[in-house]
Amino acid sequence: MDIVPKGTLIAIGGAEDKGNGTDKNGGDAGNFVERGILRRVVDEMGGASTRIALITTASSIPEEVAENYREAFAKLGVKELDVLEIRERTDVTPEMCHRLERAGGVMLSGGNQLRLTTTFGGTDFLKILKQRYREEAGFVIAGTSAGAMCMSSTMIYQGQSATGLVKGGVKMTTGLGFVSDVVIDTHFVKRGRFSRLTQAIAANPTVIGVGLGEDTGVVITQGEHLETIGSGQVMIFDGHDVTYSNYADVEEGQVFSIEGMRTHIIAEGHSYSLMQRRFTANPSMAKAPRD
Repeated sequence: MDIVPKGTLIAIGGAEDKGNGTDKNGGDAGNFVERGILRRVVDEMGGASTRIALITTASSIPEEVAENYREAFAKLGVKELDVLEIRERTDVTPEMCHRLERAGGVMLSGGNQLRLTTTFGGTDFLKILKQRYREEAGFVIAGTSAGAMCMSSTMIYQGQSATGLVKGGVKMTTGLGFVSDVVIDTHFVKRGRFSRLTQAIAANPTVIGVGLGEDTGVVITQGEHLETIGSGQVMIFDGHDVTYSNYADVEEGQVFSIEGMRTHIIAEGHSYSLMQRRFTANPSMAKAPRD
């Protein structure tokens, strides 16, 4: 029987409001201080007094990304943001492990998710990260874009939206495995990634597909309960009840057919159980529109 993790995951679809302009709907981005995703990240980590470890390994512009998060977290009152400058496996030193052990939570930036799996896979750093997530109530691993996609047991690492419904057009590998039987995709609506998550589920119907819109995420507790946060929507793709699929039979480069895939669209405050495969509405959210 799987051990129920005591920690929390926050997977974000990318382009989260950092309070540095107008939000994606043209509103006052200063609203993020009260209701933004990063506010929820800080709150889940225990408040502004917590020490946050920022990991920019996935990014090709780590210094710029780190500065953006320094400014955003400073607006939320965070005083201790520890940027772990890890670019290669040789940078994953005992000192970095010690700094990880001192943090109240971790933030994984966007970029290339393969940089995360190839840098941290099999290291003591990842072992510590997983152990703290499993055993420590209040410990949070947050990630945006690539930092969210790497969280799942099955990870998409390549694939264009235009080739998503062509067999072989989506490439997958093993993620960091914080949450099981899930595959996460990001920038989901804006980049039209419906087709590539469909292929991921067609090839792996045991897993649940989670498509995260921009400035939108899920707070995952007990390893299976997803609550939507942010200004957009989360899409769930469930292949357990598929009645027909010819994915295994068609050749590489050919289109495929699938019948019976279930989808759910989940906005802020509503939730979904991965274990029970069930959507739960929160009627009160209809009375509390975002500003």
